[in-house]
Amino acid sequence: MSLFSTYTLDGFYDEMFESAGVPRAHYRSLHATLESLSARDFRQRALMAEMSMLNQGVTFTVYGDDQGLEKTMPVDLVPRIITHREWEKIERGLVQRLRALNLFLKDIYHDQKILNDGVVPRELVVNARHFRREFLGAKVPKDVYVHICGTDLVRDDKGDYYVLEDNLRSPSGVSYLLQNRMLMTRIFPSLFRENRVLAVDHYCSQLLTNLRYVSPRQNDDPTVVLLTPGEFNSAYFEHAFLAQQMGIDLVQGRDLYVENNLVWMKTTRGPQRVDVIYRRIDDDFLDPLTFRPDSTLGIPGLINAYRAGNVALANAVGTGIADDKVIYAYVPAMIKYYLDEDALLPNVPTFLSSDAAQRDHILKNLDKLVVKSANEAGGYGMLMGPQSTKAEQDSFAEQIKADPRNFVAQPLVQISRAPAFVADVDGFEGRHIDLRPYILMGEDITIIPGGLTRVALRKGSYVVNSSQGGGSKDTWVLARPSGQSQGQTMSGQRP
Repeated sequence: MSLFSTYTLDGFYDEMFESAGVPRAHYRSLHATLESLSARDFRQRALMAEMSMLNQGVTFTVYGDDQGLEKTMPVDLVPRIITHREWEKIERGLVQRLRALNLFLKDIYHDQKILNDGVVPRELVVNARHFRREFLGAKVPKDVYVHICGTDLVRDDKGDYYVLEDNLRSPSGVSYLLQNRMLMTRIFPSLFRENRVLAVDHYCSQLLTNLRYVSPRQNDDPTVVLLTPGEFNSAYFEHAFLAQQMGIDLVQGRDLYVENNLVWMKTTRGPQRVDVIYRRIDDDFLDPLTFRPDSTLGIPGLINAYRAGNVALANAVGTGIADDKVIYAYVPAMIKYYLDEDALLPNVPTFLSSDAAQRDHILKNLDKLVVKSANEAGGYGMLMGPQSTKAEQDSFAEQIKADPRNFVAQPLVQISRAPAFVADVDGFEGRHIDLRPYILMGEDITIIPGGLTRVALRKGSYVVNSSQGGGSKDTWVLARPSGQSQGQTMSGQRP
């Protein structure tokens, strides 16, 4: 029996099928391979994938888990495929967006022209949780504020892409992208030859090149380290993996110290000066002399060394303001203001509860909207209105009234689905997905082809976060077909 025998589209845009039983042209090779497999064959491959992830320690920790156990990241073995032409459009939109966001960050910490001109309301920025007054006037190496960005994209029921949110503080998940690709090349090797899938394994070398580029010391061999909170952090596997792949030291706060506004690393050979810190620690914990005095994760005096221009931090201090879901609503206006261009990738329509009229609309339509806290992540602090109870709606109404600045609302996007293997039915069912491409900024802007496709493995769920029962898929961007004219590519464009 076919693994697709009970597969239904249910009115959603489906990544694999253009209509019932009819795969899209770029999915035909994959579809034929999957049709040739039995449920037993697929289960064996899925078990092999799970054991491989477990043996390699590809895990994450869910905060609040009563047992406190590490869990393997669920991987669905049906890849998401994107044509080259489609990817070029995404790429152009992402580069445009990152250029504008980087200019916005430089502006608000220096001249504040966009605030003075009233394009973005000043009070929404200066009163934001992640706006860092301590950083006003500080210059960052090469004017690069966002070295790594993960922008979440969704497709609606017409197949159009929208930006759901930007992640600029310390975006996570790229290690799962890289591990998924290594896994899939072992499980379906022939499919890569048939489909000419673009490689992703240059991510770590490109990231290291970019980090070395922003070194304040223009020597040939700057010292780059990755700063982690430690092994109890939910993304510790990723921290260790990236440090190992880049060939740099993985350090904790206790391994570094500041002397004469220079950062030093303790080594068995004696102190070694540090030039660049790829930090996976939030601003609040970086320096107890500047931010939280109770932090034991950071390095006393680090921010003074940073302001003195003696060390680079990636991403820059203060980038969290652009993670704020209220500020997200103004990104199309930023693109117009700084670049004099219309946004190539639109936002999901967003209502701000800080505005009285929009707040009234939100409160009257809580059963129809998705309400989000401005600075929460991982699927937390969110109300899925159409799937919520009256009690949950009433609770959010009170929270919105008490702190209007902290909430936004959006219509529920009927996000696209893709086939996922469901053991209970021994076959495939449609599950909702999003896409997180990773954009790197250094001397040039580079986007790794594809990104991390996250999948809501629970039936009917729209929440793709791993902490909320989600998993991931490998994302294949196909090479340009032979004979197709080459359009302008954005990878390698200067910021």
